Amino acid sequence: MTSNKKKARIAGLLYLVVVLTGFFSLAYVPSKLIFWDNPTETFNAIKASQTLFRFGIVSGVICYIFFLMLPVALYKLLAPVNELYAKLMVLLAIISVPVSFLNIQNKFAVLSLINGENHTIFSNEQLKSQIMFYLNQYDNGILMVSIFWGLWLFPFGYLVYQSGFLPKFFGVLLIMGCFGYLINFFGNTLIPDYSDYGFSKYVSIPSALGEIGICLWLLIMGAKEKTILT
Repeated sequence: MTSNKKKARIAGLLYLVVVLTGFFSLAYVPSKLIFWDNPTETFNAIKASQTLFRFGIVSGVICYIFFLMLPVALYKLLAPVNELYAKLMVLLAIISVPVSFLNIQNKFAVLSLINGENHTIFSNEQLKSQIMFYLNQYDNGILMVSIFWGLWLFPFGYLVYQSGFLPKFFGVLLIMGCFGYLINFFGNTLIPDYSDYGFSKYVSIPSALGEIGICLWLLIMGAKEKTILT
């Protein structure tokens, strides 16, 4: 029988891959290549750094593959706490994966536009407009899938809080993170200039602290051997 400590460290390792690849594909690469108010600069940046753009795609694929395995590993650790919540956690996390994979098609469309025969079909301005269209579609896809990136944190946070072998503090942060994701989704959907307020950065802090914190705790500290009665 696998010990709690080993289960926790396996989950922590999977989580670390998700965090690192997710940061690279969702934050680092866009910060270097995408300029939402300047299609020309975006086109030139991607064309000049296609390798980085392609690594961003591969990093995203790796992230989603590991995110498919992560909730299963967490289920093995946390199911004794509350099996219903553990199953809900797995379901909400896994639903996001096929949506995320489909969304990556928008990035392949960008590559096709840059490298394909479309230069003879579209004018230079039309080509840049098409590229920004697909990047916006990708961004909208991320917004949609963020619903589930938030929702799975609620049962996960509850299980951490109730576990008795993981810090309750991380459970609170994860539950707050769930609502942060949902606030950002509804804010971006209902308020056209929502991102200009800077509010999204603040409501994202609990999820970032909670997920990175529990990832490192699982990886470094593991989990105490403790049987929980429900």
